[in-house]
Amino acid sequence: MHVGRMLAGPAVMFLSLTWSTCPGLAIPQITECGLSCSQGFTCKSRVNRNIFNNFCRQPPTSMSPLVLEALKLSTAMKCAPHNGCSLLLRVQASLVLHESLRGLEACSMNLDTQETQCQSVRVSRASRRLQVGRQLQVHFDCFEVSVAQSLYVTLRTVPHFCGVQLDRQYHVEDCRDEDVGRNVPVCFAEKFSYWVDRSHKVILVQVPEAPGGPDYYVRLCLKWFTCEDVGAPVRVTVNRISRTVSLPYSQELPCLCLEGWSATPDAVRMQACPFEDETEALWDAVHYHPGDQALSWEPACPVSGHVSLCWRPGPGALCHTLEHSSRPAHGRVQYPRVDTQPQLCLKFSTSRGFWVRCPFQEQGFQAWKMTAQPAASQGHLRVTFFSPSAARFQVQLCHQRKTWPSACRPVLRATALPPASGDFMADPAVAFVDIPRDEACVPNTCIQGWRTDVHFSAPQQLCDLQCSECPRWVSGPRAGVGGSAHSWASGGQRLDSNLSSEPGPCLPLSG
Repeated sequence: MHVGRMLAGPAVMFLSLTWSTCPGLAIPQITECGLSCSQGFTCKSRVNRNIFNNFCRQPPTSMSPLVLEALKLSTAMKCAPHNGCSLLLRVQASLVLHESLRGLEACSMNLDTQETQCQSVRVSRASRRLQVGRQLQVHFDCFEVSVAQSLYVTLRTVPHFCGVQLDRQYHVEDCRDEDVGRNVPVCFAEKFSYWVDRSHKVILVQVPEAPGGPDYYVRLCLKWFTCEDVGAPVRVTVNRISRTVSLPYSQELPCLCLEGWSATPDAVRMQACPFEDETEALWDAVHYHPGDQALSWEPACPVSGHVSLCWRPGPGALCHTLEHSSRPAHGRVQYPRVDTQPQLCLKFSTSRGFWVRCPFQEQGFQAWKMTAQPAASQGHLRVTFFSPSAARFQVQLCHQRKTWPSACRPVLRATALPPASGDFMADPAVAFVDIPRDEACVPNTCIQGWRTDVHFSAPQQLCDLQCSECPRWVSGPRAGVGGSAHSWASGGQRLDSNLSSEPGPCLPLSG
């Protein structure tokens, strides 16, 4: 059994940590919370008010609406030995002191509960007289916040003048932050470890021990805008002997995640996505619908990128994008009336790279075939198309270059032949066109043909024809034959049924 062991976070060594690590936190530690003003100002705090006052007065004409200069927000930790750390919101504000101002007020509102905390600072009358026109900086450090809270913070003057206000939204770090996850008890109490058993397609989750604590939930979910359930959550009761939960999965998707949380109101949910770097399964969800000849793909996870149809001139060659086929990969993508050629593929492009899937290379899909032979009229080659049913085609001559695309001449058009009858191998020809030999036999030149009765068709190519010694019949590589359509041709004559169906040795082909 191949089992990979992973952790949803540093879940094992927390209890061995000492709080001496706190001074080195990226989130700073403070010993006491309070209010402070810049040097030279005498300030004092007022009792907190939890009612947000929306009444304002018109500012004096001498006051600039930009009197409030800055509002900066950050998170701090207040730590106690053996009890972990709590989180505080730090508000740093500055204004140019005006004779009509007595101080500042900062309010923080929890966007989930609408609960509001307000703190204010007043400048003494003596300081106001001496410091008019100077910059006042104030630090508020006593806003108590919780992990992963979304806040709306407002800074206003005292008294509150209409239109003189700064606003910011702020998101408190969650348990995925290294410092928060290591030092805030609600985070490391919730963490779990897990193992991936790929051979049995099972994720084994080890739920944390919590003597006397609440029950615990574990689930699998697909992470879109929210994490959508994949099966019902599993509840692990406190008195359960085994703390291991087995969660089966069907595909290793980058958005397949584990969630674990305590059975308490507003519990913090811990999340881990075991396959977040594995995207291969996303590109395999390609489906062909024979009824309307449509090719579709639908992402199982959120994807940022583009999808396009492309064609490969030969095995291992670059896949060249078909015109007008690029689509955003945000949701279901469908291409109507698609030619089932083995060379026709889907290309997925994201910031991580690109992937190609060629669904028609599998057995069971039939395709048309293109061949070349000397024409009845001297100095011409006849390009012939074979298909079990009628189809329409076009041909052009392309000169190969070191860089793509090739330089191609105008399309050669012709009229349709009557549909072929009988067995495919006996009378499969549905269309042909004659091409001047001195144009088709130039070195580095390819004859390129494709269907025109579908919306998207992959060309076939016959390249570098050695016409000087060419026998009566040469052809491109044989593929399964199929599709449905009409037919077209040039010259209005049926092909000679006595011609050999085997390609001659003069034609080193790709197509």
